[in-house]
Amino acid sequence: MRRSILIIISIVCTSAWYARAVDIKSIGVPYVQNYPKTIYQSGNQNWSVTRDEHGIMYFGNAEGLLAFDGKYWQQHHMPNGLIVRSVSADGRGKIYVGAFGEFGYWQDNNKGFLKYTSLINLVPEKYRPINEEIWKIYVDGDRVIFQSFGAIYIYSKGSVNVIKAPRPYLFLFKAGKRFFIEQVSAGLFELKNNHMEYVQGSNTLGNSGVLSILPFQGNKYIIGTAQNGLFIYDGQNIKPWVSQANDFLKTYQLNNGAIIPGKYFAYGTILNGIVIIDTAGNVIQHINKSSGLQNNTVLSLYTDTEQNLWAGLDNGIDRIEVNSPLYFYFDKTGKFGTVYASIIFNKKIYLGTNQGLFYSDWVPDNNKPFQSFDFKLIPGSQGQVWDLSLQDGRLLCGHNDGTYQVNENTITKISTVTGGWIIKKLSQDMLIQGTYTGLVVYKKDASGNWIFSHKVDGFGEPSRYVEQDSKGQIWVSHAYKGIYKLTLSSDLKKVTSKIYYDKQYGLPGSYNVNVFDLDNRVVFSSDSGFYIYDDITDRFFKYTQLNKKLGTFSSSGKIIKAIGKKYWFINQGHVALADLSVPGKLSIDTNRFTILNGQMVQHYETINRINNLTYLISIDDGFVILNDGDALLPNQMKIPPVLIRRIENVTDKVSVISDMNSSHNVIEIPYTQNNIRIAYSLPYYKQAKIKFQYYLEGYSRQWSDWAPQSQKEFTNLDQGTYHFKVRAKINDQNISAITTLTFTVLPPWYAGKAAMIFYILLLVLAYYLIRHYYRLKLRRHQQRIHQKLQAEKEEFLKQEAIANEQHIINIKNEQLQADLASKSRELANSAMNLVYKNELLQKISEEIAHLKDNTGKKLADDQLRRIQKVIDEGMNDERDWNIFEKSFNEAHENFFKKLKSGHPDLVPNDLKLCAYLRMNMSSKEMASLLNISLRGVEIRRYRLRKKLNLEHDKNLVEFLIEL
Repeated sequence: MRRSILIIISIVCTSAWYARAVDIKSIGVPYVQNYPKTIYQSGNQNWSVTRDEHGIMYFGNAEGLLAFDGKYWQQHHMPNGLIVRSVSADGRGKIYVGAFGEFGYWQDNNKGFLKYTSLINLVPEKYRPINEEIWKIYVDGDRVIFQSFGAIYIYSKGSVNVIKAPRPYLFLFKAGKRFFIEQVSAGLFELKNNHMEYVQGSNTLGNSGVLSILPFQGNKYIIGTAQNGLFIYDGQNIKPWVSQANDFLKTYQLNNGAIIPGKYFAYGTILNGIVIIDTAGNVIQHINKSSGLQNNTVLSLYTDTEQNLWAGLDNGIDRIEVNSPLYFYFDKTGKFGTVYASIIFNKKIYLGTNQGLFYSDWVPDNNKPFQSFDFKLIPGSQGQVWDLSLQDGRLLCGHNDGTYQVNENTITKISTVTGGWIIKKLSQDMLIQGTYTGLVVYKKDASGNWIFSHKVDGFGEPSRYVEQDSKGQIWVSHAYKGIYKLTLSSDLKKVTSKIYYDKQYGLPGSYNVNVFDLDNRVVFSSDSGFYIYDDITDRFFKYTQLNKKLGTFSSSGKIIKAIGKKYWFINQGHVALADLSVPGKLSIDTNRFTILNGQMVQHYETINRINNLTYLISIDDGFVILNDGDALLPNQMKIPPVLIRRIENVTDKVSVISDMNSSHNVIEIPYTQNNIRIAYSLPYYKQAKIKFQYYLEGYSRQWSDWAPQSQKEFTNLDQGTYHFKVRAKINDQNISAITTLTFTVLPPWYAGKAAMIFYILLLVLAYYLIRHYYRLKLRRHQQRIHQKLQAEKEEFLKQEAIANEQHIINIKNEQLQADLASKSRELANSAMNLVYKNELLQKISEEIAHLKDNTGKKLADDQLRRIQKVIDEGMNDERDWNIFEKSFNEAHENFFKKLKSGHPDLVPNDLKLCAYLRMNMSSKEMASLLNISLRGVEIRRYRLRKKLNLEHDKNLVEFLIEL
């Protein structure tokens, strides 16, 4: 169903193109685009041409099958490197080819690559091997006809039938629905239902060989022979076609033919390129190597649905735009050099070049088959020609050496002022000219000729462009820098006012500023856009309204009047035709003139109107005829869809993933190749400005900007399904339908099905491992908790035991403290008792000394001594000291040991004194205990300090307490 729809669409498109057929002009040649082998990178010879349902061109080439989609060339080699002699597309995805001993077809495989399938094995065995070339292939419904010089092979429904003849065949031709073939020395035959029928009267064709049969008017056919010219076959008789084309084709040896939609026929020759004839047999066009063809030997011709005439040459491929509104004439021999000016006048065409002024007849000679030119140099015109201007029926030539009036094939010098750049009309009988050295005025004499009047005084600057405004002021564009406004005297002989304008007056700069008349208004061009002058402020302002509507042509460097309110704008070699006829609206046409881009002499572009619909355009090495009427025909162009031509992996090194556009293919891209480049093209072959816009659904956020690039890279694509959408726009106007490519980026190896199964098994295993680990961990955790609780319990018990022990210690300490305090009290009490006892004994001793008997006499000395002795023994009783020492040691443990260890020279009395000092006793108390006087106590204290080696400022009691 899809294929049937494609065929219907192709038929409809073909009909639309046929309906738009235009007249082919006989002056100049249509645009010829050359495809040399350096471009398509294959063999020299191209034996046949066809086009498939997608619009892709295929060529039977010396090195195999060659494909071209308008952007990319692809080479497909035949088995054993055979030459492809014939090729034909069936419109259903197959490209049939024929070679030596081989025929078959190319078709996309499931990955989008063209794959060859041979049909030779289907040929009955008795006809094999085939040892000859397959020269013709025709697809006729469900059968395909292959023809060699020895047999016709009809492939249908999986089998091949062979038609042999008693004599060798020449070539098979399909004319409409009929098939004709010549048998050598036997005449012309028609193939009907797998058998041959002789065409009556074909013996008149001669023996040079039939090389073309094309449908003609009604049921007639044009038969072209190699050397006997053209014949008309009306179904009954075959007669020579007496016409202009006959002699040409006889001389240069016809080789093939193709019908051009409308009323034209194209014939390729062996010796002299291509001729195009009309239904009257007139040669309308002759295209050969001197007029743009790469080679004069034409091996094949093919007309596509866009009225492109494709020529397979003995060396290269050419495409001829037979319906182009532009026709070219090139000086391939370099006869007249670079063209600076051109004009048609009095049935002659004049070309002003860097070598001089050349002319040729313009009106075709009826005795010649087509318009030809024979340019000759006008004597005396040698040198640089700048300008050709037609003024009131007189042709003036601005020359490096002066200015001339042109009279047919002669010239007359009318001014010696050098460098006549431009001439403008001042009044009905006055002209003004810009030259190298200022301005020159011409006037008209009685006979209507222009003669030199005078050179304008007061201004000597190089004057490239000159315009007069509505006030009569003269604006002059300096050849290099700035603008001048001049006011001339009433007799036009001198300048009365001169003002130089540059950046300070509002202009964008001083360089590349020119002055022109646009719809009766003086405008100034610059690289920044057009400017206008304001008288009131004496300044320049941007012409915003015009600049916006002109777009990129707002920076045009030249304006040339066309017709009415149409003007040519030229911007750095690019040409546009603007129409200002509708107030408030400006339409601009640039697309038809893209062929001219860069072909005109910069700053010296000239376009002259021949008539209301025809223009003469100067180019570097010739001229172009523009038939503007052809462009006014309804535009029924149907843009073909964009083709996805190649998908490449650009991750590490470039490798092809898919090579063709096959919507039935499922493209799967490995994740390791997720950096891809998609190449696409539009099978539109005419010269045009083609831009593309793409959108990758699932990756892009919006459609891209329109751009001429025909490939796009996408990097680091995630896994998933993507829809790549692309469309084309021709000449910023017509937009094609959207072409969609669906592809899938496969998951990475770690996200594939096998990996998922592995992951599931791994998860199950991990589950059980984790479960086991968790249980083991739980068990260990419980053990740790139990151990922790046990440890905490033990620690608690330990702490409790420590606390109890500490409590016991505290109790013991308290008890000890209490005991110590008790001991201290006992010691103090003991000491105080000793003091009291000694004091009492001392008092008794003192009282005894005063004791008297009953007679009043003192007691006897011996009695007193005995009593005193008892008292002294009581005071010095060591038992008291032993008791005191024992109590003191209990209260102050190791006091005497520490004291003796540090001071071993201490005697017992010193130790006693230290003990009493330690108890902080007074000197009186110590004196009592020691049974010495207070003075003795002080002496002992002093001696003790010395023994203890105490500093002078060190307190003795504090020292003993700290011990």
